[in-house]
Amino acid sequence: MSSKNDRDFVGYGRERPRPPWSDRNPLALSLVLNYEEGAERTILNDDATSEVYINEISGLEPRVGERDLNTESLYGYGARAGVWRILRLFEELDVTATIFGVGQALALNPAVGRYCAQQGFEIASHNWRWFDYANVPEEVEREHILKSKETIREQTGEAPVGFYCGRVSANSRRLAIECGDLLYDSDAYDDDIPYWLELDGGDRHLVIPYALDSNDMKFATANAFASPGAFADYLCSAFDELYREGVNGHPAMLSVGLHCRVVGRPARLAALRRFLEHVLRHEDVWICRRADIARAYHGI
Repeated sequence: MSSKNDRDFVGYGRERPRPPWSDRNPLALSLVLNYEEGAERTILNDDATSEVYINEISGLEPRVGERDLNTESLYGYGARAGVWRILRLFEELDVTATIFGVGQALALNPAVGRYCAQQGFEIASHNWRWFDYANVPEEVEREHILKSKETIREQTGEAPVGFYCGRVSANSRRLAIECGDLLYDSDAYDDDIPYWLELDGGDRHLVIPYALDSNDMKFATANAFASPGAFADYLCSAFDELYREGVNGHPAMLSVGLHCRVVGRPARLAALRRFLEHVLRHEDVWICRRADIARAYHGI
C-alpha cells in the first residue's frame, strides 16, 4: 500500500468474525442521541456566520456577520422540547442509549447531562462545538476536546470513554486519544461491526462505526426521508436484514442516529416509537450503549 493512501479496503473480508456479544444476541442495537443545540454556528458564539446544517429549512445560505433567528429557534426546539420527548420515550420503553454530547451544548443546559447520567445512559464526547473542525488549529481543537471531557465529568461524575466529532479535522482522532481515557471513537462509517486500529508504538484503538443512512439527519438532506413512515420503514428494513444475517451466523450492529431538533418533533417521534416497538418484539436483541460494546471488545 502506498504511504500516501492509508485507507483499508479489505477490512474483515468475506468472513466477518463473530463479535464478542454474538453467542447470545444476533444483533446489537446502538441508539445514539446527538445533543448539539446551542453549540452550532452563530455570531453569539463569536462565529463569522450562522448555521445551515441539519434543520428544517433546506437550501439555507450562511448569514455573514448576523444572526439567523429562524435557525436559532429551530435549534432551540431541540433543547427546550425535543430532547425531553425523546428521553420520555426511552424511559417508557425501557431502552438505553448513548448520548453524543457537545460540550458547550451540555454546559448551556446541564439538566440534560445530569438526567441522562441518572438514567444510566452513556454520554460520549461530541467535541466542544458543533461545527466543522477541518480548519481549526490543532491547539484549539485539543483545548476543545479537554473542555468537553471536563464538562461531561462535571455533569456525570465520570469522564467520557467514547468520542465522536462528526465534522472532523485530520487531527480529531489522534487528539482525542492523546487526551486520554478513551475506549473507542465512532468517527467512521465503514463497517457493520467494530474493528481495531494499530497505532504508532504498538497500541491498539477501537473504532465503533456510526451510520448516516439509518439517521434522522436525512430528513434535512437532499436525499431526504419524505415522511415519518419512510424513516420507520427504513429503520425496520435495516434491522430485519441485519437480524437475519445474525441468526444465520453473521452478527452485526445497527447504529440509529437521532437529533433532538429532528426526531424530537411529534410526527417523527411516532416513527421512532414504531421502530422501537418492532425491535422489542425480538427478545434476543442487545440494545446497548456504545461503551458496553467497547467493554466487550476490551474484555472488561
